[in-house]
Amino acid sequence: MSSFTDPASTQPAQGISRSLTHAPDFDQSEIIDLHTVFMRLGRGLGQIIGLALLGAVVIVAGYLITSPWQSVSTSIRVVLSFPGLEKGEYPDHSKFQPDDLRSPVIVAEALKRHGLDTAGEFQSQISEALNIEGVYPPSVAKERDRLLTSGLPVQFYVPDEYTLSLSLPDKFRLTKEQRAHVLNEIVSVYRENFQRTHTKIPAGFGHVFDVLRNADFPEYEQIFNEEIDRITAYLTEQLKLDPSFRSPTTDLSFQDLLEQTQLFAQNRLSEPLELISLAGLSRNRAIAITKIDYALRILDRQERHAAEDEKVATDLLVQISSQAQNHALEIQSPTNQPQSETLTLDHGLIDSLLVTDAYGFLVHHAFDTGLKASQVRADKAPLLEQLAAMKSAKDDAGEMTQVQKSLGELELAYQELIANIRKTQEDFSSQQSANAIHISGEVTTTDGRSRKMVLTIVAGCLLGLAAGMGLSLLGIYIGSAKRG
Repeated sequence: MSSFTDPASTQPAQGISRSLTHAPDFDQSEIIDLHTVFMRLGRGLGQIIGLALLGAVVIVAGYLITSPWQSVSTSIRVVLSFPGLEKGEYPDHSKFQPDDLRSPVIVAEALKRHGLDTAGEFQSQISEALNIEGVYPPSVAKERDRLLTSGLPVQFYVPDEYTLSLSLPDKFRLTKEQRAHVLNEIVSVYRENFQRTHTKIPAGFGHVFDVLRNADFPEYEQIFNEEIDRITAYLTEQLKLDPSFRSPTTDLSFQDLLEQTQLFAQNRLSEPLELISLAGLSRNRAIAITKIDYALRILDRQERHAAEDEKVATDLLVQISSQAQNHALEIQSPTNQPQSETLTLDHGLIDSLLVTDAYGFLVHHAFDTGLKASQVRADKAPLLEQLAAMKSAKDDAGEMTQVQKSLGELELAYQELIANIRKTQEDFSSQQSANAIHISGEVTTTDGRSRKMVLTIVAGCLLGLAAGMGLSLLGIYIGSAKRG
């Protein structure tokens, strides 16, 4: 007996079957067959490893060929500590610049001391290879970054520590030891220049007798007065720097030296100058009289101008004084006009204030002109006495001998005073500049070639791996490997 199946009953089932078996259409080219990928990579594993090693060898060989021309940095840290550095100044108030540490003069002297070539080309190569950078504490750097980020003005800050580096190719004719010596010598020369310029006695100090040899006797007093003023000003400035300093060599302070200078001017200096003045001595009397006459004419002219200025100021003071009294009476007198609550300008009060200001200005001007006239008259008095003495004096060998003897004793006393000042200042300079410029730590050399070698090997391996994997994925095999 055959079974009968209704065709209508089978249609839903077939529809369901068709709906279950039907899938969306995919582009078979977009599907990555991982099995094939791994198969090709596995087949090409040998060439991948080989190309990786080959890439590393090629790049390392290229690096070794070019490495002698790569720069090697040698650096040293320098710490500065002297008054005024925080304001960007040297102790003598001149401007401080970090590039002073690598100035051409200092570099040339450092090379010369090591017997190195100081020719222009070699020295310029060293100068260009030198670099100096300030070392900022972390707190200061953080604060600067915060201000820059906020758009606020950055505060002025001068670092007290700097890194001086010398970057030259490894194949350069200076060895590592020589580079370290050059950096140390540059710091030493800079320190010596600093001591000579900013802490030691000025070069022209203490040579007054060299000047006297080319001067006439009437000029001695002016020359010595200027020298005493220079010594006093210098010692006063040093006393301000350290009032309590006392030299271990001379056992003298700057205050003691000031007192010695005053005693020298009062006791030692007065005798020969008085002898010269009373005797009217001169190596060429006619020329000396001419010079004094010329100086007196200039002082006469200055005196006349000062007297005229003083007279004008006095006349104006009389007029201003009467006007000031009138304005004072007008302000004090009562007024019958009704007071207004609105703000008004009192012209009388304004005029009174202007008159008062003018009066004060004229008082100061009259005082200054009076002092100037008095000073001119004071300067004329010794010249007039000297002129009269020279005109009436006669050449006397005994007086000349006495003056020469007194000047010899004066020179010994002067040299002793200058020697005490120099020795005291040298001790003070040694104390002040002991830590003013010093090296922090040892000289370091940053080669960096080991790290560069590792990075080069890694880069070569990566390039070789990329090349080997690319060829394997394309089905290209080197040697006996088959194409996939």
